[in-house]
Amino acid sequence: MQTYDYPASRALFARALNVIPAGIYGHLGPSEGCYIPVSAYPFYASHADGAYVWDVDGNRYIDYMCAYGPNILGYRDPDVDAAARQQLDLGNCTTLPTTTMVDFAELLVDTITGADWAFFAKNGGDTTSLAMMVARAATGRDKAILFRGHYHGVAPWTQQLGHPGITAADVDNNLYATWGDLAGLRRIIDEHPGQIAILMATPYHHPVFADNELPPPGWWDAVRRLCTDHGIVLAIDDVRAGFRLNTNGSAAHYGFDADLQCYCKALANGWNVSALVGTDSLKAAAGSVMYTGSYWLSAVPFAAGIATVRRLRELDAATRLLDMGRTLTAGLHAAGAEHGFDLRISGEPSMWYMRITNDDNLYLHQEWVAECVRRGVFFTNHHNLFLNLALTDADIAHTLDVAHEAFGAVRARHPDIP
Repeated sequence: MQTYDYPASRALFARALNVIPAGIYGHLGPSEGCYIPVSAYPFYASHADGAYVWDVDGNRYIDYMCAYGPNILGYRDPDVDAAARQQLDLGNCTTLPTTTMVDFAELLVDTITGADWAFFAKNGGDTTSLAMMVARAATGRDKAILFRGHYHGVAPWTQQLGHPGITAADVDNNLYATWGDLAGLRRIIDEHPGQIAILMATPYHHPVFADNELPPPGWWDAVRRLCTDHGIVLAIDDVRAGFRLNTNGSAAHYGFDADLQCYCKALANGWNVSALVGTDSLKAAAGSVMYTGSYWLSAVPFAAGIATVRRLRELDAATRLLDMGRTLTAGLHAAGAEHGFDLRISGEPSMWYMRITNDDNLYLHQEWVAECVRRGVFFTNHHNLFLNLALTDADIAHTLDVAHEAFGAVRARHPDIP
């Protein structure tokens, strides 16, 4: 197969360095360890459609990052984009909110199990910070239980002491628990009686650079009881997994009741909107919090969100994505085994994590992912992957062909690795 080169991407990056901090800031930047080795990856896209993205050098990729999650129906989904264009003709960012906000809230309340109201923002991190404020307003307490390795955005409270710009005051109220350690969680609660406002967690353990872990048997039932018994608000950060496990929400998928649920990513198929949904018992607290932004009432993303959620319901999207994920991950594992590599798959198959276990430093895995990218299959080596509904059986078959060839290239360089 042809392997790709990226001269236009590199030239554009050189220009960007002159006017943009780090050229590409945040976790997508080459300086942040997202792309290893950097030489294997393009930096800039020219356009996207369906399951594919093209870089500025004209190379096409089957995109298994889906813009880090938002693309769930397929890029440029015609129904979603038509709804957005129709609303744009009527107005977008206006002094008064439009009826689309009410329509969208009603749809989410009708769709997500346990949702009695919806509050809209722009980013996933907006909703996790809002959940924190709502819980504190409702309980009058300060502290929050978080799980090590769970990602809740980039607000100062979500980061670690020692990171640039983060002070002790930003994280003093955080209590850190270990996923799956129920005894340790009980101990934290017992050591801080009447002080904990919120327990926030992703629906399952999906850190970066580490195997994903599903909830242990009985985990969520036990956590729910602890929160109820101690007056702690249970908040689920469903920003990443939302709608990929169950159209009614990941809490519904795992069979427990959450007090607050945070959504973004797949909510509007790439249009910029997020939502916090919650129970009636927290509605007054949510209404009391001062929290807003210049574009948070924009109508076009609401219209796109309505079209997206309706399509997800009509298509039984989560079931289809899980089925596709099982087919793809089984094929990837088999391709690795054929070349003598153990490709470990973890997490849920619609947003799986994978790593080669033949070494313990991810070097082999990074090499293999790089070979896939150079051949037009866009993975990253440190993060869970995503599927979208525009992906076809032919795309999956081609992905497996690329995976085979990429494993062969790595094996040729490392013939003696067991």
